[in-house]
Amino acid sequence: MPNIKQQKKRVRIAAEERLENLRYASTVKTFTRRLQAAVSDGDRDRISAEHSELVRQIDKAVAKGALHRNTAARKKAQAAKLVSGS
Repeated sequence: MPNIKQQKKRVRIAAEERLENLRYASTVKTFTRRLQAAVSDGDRDRISAEHSELVRQIDKAVAKGALHRNTAARKKAQAAKLVSGS
């Protein structure tokens, strides 16, 4: 444990940022599962809506720094492949 006041603050802030990053990653996973469910059901309207929302959430996570841009590109490509295969 740090003894210096500023280092205590950095530990606290790092923990808060970690939780925020986990929230973004979890949201992306949730929307990915929702897209997979829509594809398995075969509902075209729902597929397009879920895909656009997934891409939006991925872009938001990249903008906040929760996901690396190459990871985001990979996830978007996987989603597009899933949509095109349906």
